[in-house]
Amino acid sequence: MLTCRSSCTGRRPFNSSTRSTSRSVHSRSFCPWTRKSNGFDFNSRSSPPAYSPAHPLNGVSQPADMASVSAQAQATSPAQSVPLQRGIVKMVLSGCAIIVRGQPRGGPPPERQINLSNIRAGAMARRAAQSQPDAKDTPDEPWAFQAREFLRKKLIGKEVCFNVEIKTALGREYGMVYLGRDTTGENLAESLVNEGLATVRREGIRGNNPDQVRLCEMEDQSKASRKGMWSEGGGAHTIRDMKYVIENPRHFVDAMHQKPVNAIIEHVRDGSVVRALLLPDHYLVTIMLSGVKCPSFKREPDGLETPEAYAAEAKFFTESRLLQRDVQIIMESCPNQIILGTIMHPNGNITELLLKEGFARCVDWSMAVYTGGAEQLRAAEKSAKERRVRIWKDYVAPTANIDLKDRQFVAKVMQVINADAIVVKMNSGENKTVHLSSIRPPRIEGEEKNKDKDKRFRPLYDIPYMFEAREFMRKKLIGKKVNVTVDYIRAATGAGETTPAFSERTCATVSIGGINIAEALVSKGLATIIRYRQDDDQRSSHYDELLAAEARAIKNGKGLHSKKEVPIHRVADISGETQKAKQFLPFLQRAGRSEAVVEYVFSGSRLKLYMPKETCLITFLLAGIDCPRGSRNTPGGVQTADPFSNDALVFTRDLVLQREVEVEVESMDKAGNFIGWLHIEGVNLSVALVESALSKVHFTAERSSYYKTLVTAEEPCRERKEKVWANYEEKPVEEVVQMKEEKERVANYKAAYVTEISDSMHFYAQDVETGAQLESLMETMRAEIAAQPPVEGSYAPRRGDFCIATFADGEWYRARLEKVESPSKVHVFYIDYGNREVVSAVRLAAMPPAFSTRVLPAQATEYTFAFIQVPQDDDIRAEVVDSLVRDIQNTQCLLNVEYAGATCPHVSLQFGDTKDDVGLGLVKEGMVMVDVRKEKHLAKMVNEYLTGQESAKSARLNIWRYGDFRADDADEFGYRR
Repeated sequence: MLTCRSSCTGRRPFNSSTRSTSRSVHSRSFCPWTRKSNGFDFNSRSSPPAYSPAHPLNGVSQPADMASVSAQAQATSPAQSVPLQRGIVKMVLSGCAIIVRGQPRGGPPPERQINLSNIRAGAMARRAAQSQPDAKDTPDEPWAFQAREFLRKKLIGKEVCFNVEIKTALGREYGMVYLGRDTTGENLAESLVNEGLATVRREGIRGNNPDQVRLCEMEDQSKASRKGMWSEGGGAHTIRDMKYVIENPRHFVDAMHQKPVNAIIEHVRDGSVVRALLLPDHYLVTIMLSGVKCPSFKREPDGLETPEAYAAEAKFFTESRLLQRDVQIIMESCPNQIILGTIMHPNGNITELLLKEGFARCVDWSMAVYTGGAEQLRAAEKSAKERRVRIWKDYVAPTANIDLKDRQFVAKVMQVINADAIVVKMNSGENKTVHLSSIRPPRIEGEEKNKDKDKRFRPLYDIPYMFEAREFMRKKLIGKKVNVTVDYIRAATGAGETTPAFSERTCATVSIGGINIAEALVSKGLATIIRYRQDDDQRSSHYDELLAAEARAIKNGKGLHSKKEVPIHRVADISGETQKAKQFLPFLQRAGRSEAVVEYVFSGSRLKLYMPKETCLITFLLAGIDCPRGSRNTPGGVQTADPFSNDALVFTRDLVLQREVEVEVESMDKAGNFIGWLHIEGVNLSVALVESALSKVHFTAERSSYYKTLVTAEEPCRERKEKVWANYEEKPVEEVVQMKEEKERVANYKAAYVTEISDSMHFYAQDVETGAQLESLMETMRAEIAAQPPVEGSYAPRRGDFCIATFADGEWYRARLEKVESPSKVHVFYIDYGNREVVSAVRLAAMPPAFSTRVLPAQATEYTFAFIQVPQDDDIRAEVVDSLVRDIQNTQCLLNVEYAGATCPHVSLQFGDTKDDVGLGLVKEGMVMVDVRKEKHLAKMVNEYLTGQESAKSARLNIWRYGDFRADDADEFGYRR
């Protein structure tokens, strides 16, 4: 009998230390299944769903046993004494050797290697064993690979029948193999010879054997036709192991750009690790499935391998669907020289099938690179967990420790405690601390923390990137409503030797505007991801997105992952440092309104502020109010809290904690605390506390510009006896009739420079005494601006703000914004000259603090003429204004305040050179009428004006040209009598 070449056992498929495929398969398949193991019975007639023929990727329609066929089938066999058997082709080792398997029954089925009789095909390449240093690798013989491929494409996953003609002492079996269920199918040996891919062993040919004679005839025909190895081509073929020919696998993977690569699966090490032949370059690579891990085989010190639970089943699951199949591989990453990829088969994705059938579990470290998206893998794993199949048979779902109604809610962020914790205000008014799921804020090792023991450790400023992380959270969240989805509640833990105790923590995903704050924080490198045990399900519902964000941050070198020097924050805390506070006080006073961030609220009127420009922390007391005090420790014991002190604390904390505010520092107390006014979004906190009946006006407010506002806000609360006024009793006031003395008119004229006259006959004037200060300030300001010009368009105008603006002459002047219609139409009032203008925002800039109104008040003061009625008729009034502009605008006059008015003082004005009364001159010219005042001390002045009016009337000047019209038609002429 002619036999196949004895070396035809195939290429060592995995590495030099791995046994031959056939031996490895037998050692891993037969031994565990000779008796009941892991709940399966080798003789059981039932098979688990995973091995069902209808399952995707199976590729088998009707698998058969390796039992002997019926007597009828035996009768058709060439050798009646040799029983015909059937099996499924699992693997083609070479052109003359295959491995067949039976039907799975409760576990991986038994396997057999069948060598084709009477022919000889080229031997496949072999790698030298590591235990034999002198041995050399042997390459593929010519046409060996083509012969293997010819059989692989015909047989893999197909049913064949065979008869074993010879079985050697070593257990090697030789026979004839037919494609199909009986011998009417294609004879594989004949097909190989016919294609010129194998030679016939002619030694010992017996003429009475028609099969052998037929093989010889077919070989002669293929020679004549020059097929295969009989052609002129050499048929040489080289397969290169990427491990030995490519120095940097990562560059190789990156060059593929995650595009599908055609491949053949050559070997399955375990369910999630395979050996693949990449086409058309014939690189042999090891691929680990991205995002999953199957139970594996542990190699013991004695060289034997011990399978983990379900390792053999998982391996068979992958083998039966992929081994020696044509697939496409997407190579996704290459960490630590390990190529991660996804194997795509026309019938499905093996990665997701392994998870769904409970043969694998998700692994966090490689899920981020999975092309199909981590959510697909999580969903498949969840399905297996819910059905408790295979590795999940003992799975117990985590107990829900929170009501469904409390899992999702909308709340307002009140405080950022840390880079991973915030305080939110629920709709019920309750404050709740929420921790961001699965992230860890920046931290510092113990040695670094204790490096400078003399310096007080302040985590916010001393831990690298902690301040940046807190600021990112504060600017994004403070005062805004967020969506909170509770992922899990971490139980309280006790203190350990090296770990502190933790109270129960609510861990959630917080999003605003569709953005996951934790993901945004991680993507900027301002936090890291917590790594969990594989069986720990208490993690963020967006854990995979967090891992992907961290991978991007590491790749781009952001934040904590940057190789640059860490930022250093040198923040001086001058709270309670009297000497340091004295040094800062003049600067803060001159600065006017300064920007600050409220870091802490001690009580309703006592706060701790961070001054960004000055990089210092100060204690700040609200001026002008008397706020209830909370309980505090004193030398005599604990002093009880005043009524409503907690209400005032909550009010202030909710309004300003961690918000950006503006402060005006007026003075400081003996303890080094600064005193002043705090504004947030146009609201004066002192006034707000008084309006809410949580503070009273303090007498020190009388000398401030906010005194009238405070008193106005206090009166309604006092009348309602609300909160701090609950026990207020108004003292009876005795009526005292005071005889009001009429005073004589006091003429105290002072020099003033008239700068602007309005259409309503009001005019603006500057005090001549402060003119030199104004000129000096303007020169200094313009010089500073010329040295450091403001960036055009960088200023955002806001109604009521003080700024600087360029006038038509191209010079900068101080101004106040009265109205903002659009960026191109901003109404400004020049506070030192009294004129108004509509300008574009590009002509505006922020007012430098050194030139604010606290340094020099606005110089243009509004006045109107005393004893004169302003004409209601527009034409007459315009004539009067024109006359005034010609006579007094841009001239120095003498001004005396006669009496107060509703909007501005009423004054008498004299020309600077002649000392003539301007208003009296208008009356004598018949331009205006006299406004008669009843005060006795003004009687002399009023009489003088009335005498001038009578003379103009007698001369019929201007408005009196038609006589005295006041009797019946004064309104018609725009006058009132």
